[in-house]
Amino acid sequence: MDDQAANPEPVTRARHAEQAEPRKRRRVSGRVRALLAGGLVLGVGATVTLAAWNDSEFATGTFQAGTFNLQGSTDGTAFSDHATTPGAALGFSVNASSLSPGDVVYAPYAVRLAANTTSPATVTVTAPSTTGTVANLTYTLIQPSSFGCTSSTTGTVLVPAATAVGSVPGTVTFELAPGAPVTSAGAAVDLCFAVTAGAGLTQSQAGTATWQFQASSH
Repeated sequence: MDDQAANPEPVTRARHAEQAEPRKRRRVSGRVRALLAGGLVLGVGATVTLAAWNDSEFATGTFQAGTFNLQGSTDGTAFSDHATTPGAALGFSVNASSLSPGDVVYAPYAVRLAANTTSPATVTVTAPSTTGTVANLTYTLIQPSSFGCTSSTTGTVLVPAATAVGSVPGTVTFELAPGAPVTSAGAAVDLCFAVTAGAGLTQSQAGTATWQFQASSH
């Protein structure tokens, strides 16, 4: 007798096992797909959460240069630019074109920072440039407290008396402030030139001296 016919139970169990295996694989596969799908959903959810917390700040700097302008005046009232030589003509109190030995002539001048100048300045008085003959002429430069220049004028001595016309001893400076607000001109610094004709002045000698006031912003 055939062993399988005599004992059918092993065959039946084998068939049940064969039929159950695909079902088991399908269940496992379905679980894997479900887990993968769940993982994708979690991944998308995490990305959205991170994006919601992004933030930015921006800062912009705007840069523009200020303005700077020095003006001069021979009468203390009407100020204008004299940016090139010979500049403003000093109005001496005595006719400087007919000097005699021992004569002293006086001329006032004033400088200021023009309106809309945004920086203070240090003004340096440079050695004057000369033409012709200025021998036997000396001068002093004074900074008085008000506009004017006579034999009685006093104030801060910027250039000491008996300085030869055509020179400046050492470094001569003074300060200028801009207007407040800057749409106004700054306060003027008044100056007084006193020029003395020496004993050695010769007849008909003639010459000019041009002083420069060089302002540097700071």
